[in-house]
Amino acid sequence: MRVAMYYRNSNVRLQEMQKPEVGHNELMVKVVASGICGSDVMEWYRIKRAPLVLGHEIAGDIVEVGRGVKKHKVGQRVFVSHHVPCMKCRYCLAGHTSTCDTLRTTNFYPGGFAEYIRVPEINLEHGVYVLPEELTYDDGAFIEPLACVVRGFKLCRFKPGSTVLVLGSGIAGLLNIKLAKAYGAEKIIATDLSNYRLDAARRFGADVVLDASKDVPRLVRESNSGRPADLVIVCAGSTGAIDQAFKSVDRGGTILLFAPPMPGTQVPVPFGDLWKDEITVTMTYAGSPDDIKDAIELLWTKKIVVSDMITHRFGLADTGKGFELVAKAGESIKVIIEPQK
Repeated sequence: MRVAMYYRNSNVRLQEMQKPEVGHNELMVKVVASGICGSDVMEWYRIKRAPLVLGHEIAGDIVEVGRGVKKHKVGQRVFVSHHVPCMKCRYCLAGHTSTCDTLRTTNFYPGGFAEYIRVPEINLEHGVYVLPEELTYDDGAFIEPLACVVRGFKLCRFKPGSTVLVLGSGIAGLLNIKLAKAYGAEKIIATDLSNYRLDAARRFGADVVLDASKDVPRLVRESNSGRPADLVIVCAGSTGAIDQAFKSVDRGGTILLFAPPMPGTQVPVPFGDLWKDEITVTMTYAGSPDDIKDAIELLWTKKIVVSDMITHRFGLADTGKGFELVAKAGESIKVIIEPQK
């Protein structure tokens, strides 16, 4: 079968790989749509394991089932989660599924930028979801990133009527904007350095857009009746954005660190200000099975629409072009790879 093999952001090659064989309690899924995630182009994160087949935002068709599989059948349209928790350890039982050792070691094989993937038994048990008829394969490719955003809103205990500041309007920031609007935020303020992304933020629900190179904390107050934001979501992996977050959150508010900075990055923390103003700082990594179900529900009920976020589509042979677009953070939002083309 054909795969897009990742060596680095500027070197993604179409290669042949032997199609995996399905075990007793496993599935084979033909990948129809696979989204390029912002984390896919974090070269510092990916290159240490290269060469490898990336891609974890997928939807497709079950084309083969192992003899022990009872719950699923050939022909079902599915979303498959790449990382799945065990649902048995102390972390899972405490609601911290993202910290589960099993979640951090599981994956389907070889990756979503391939014509087919083998779904191991543990992923079959906790990570395969049949797509409702109303959802497209494109919708399915958004389930994983939307679930991550849903989890963030749960962890920061979002309340309708809040003022939300989203720092960084890439795909993660834009999904946070859409969810804030769907959940009833009173005002949404978005920042970015790109006019293209600021225009997208406005289209997708931001009431105010700000140039991230300006005095964001001051501009937030000016656009919000003199008040900072109740919730600040950092969707840019820069120390500058984190510093803006500290200075833009209201008393009793919350800062959600959604995007990670480079490894080893040190960030000065104004502990005294956070302490006396009762600021909560939290972060999120990956969505849980419940978050995935919530994401599917949001897409199925059309509370979140994602079709307007897709700007580019490529066949498997042109996956490298998609990586270049996403890595440059230029005029693209969501890039979908269609491995069957």
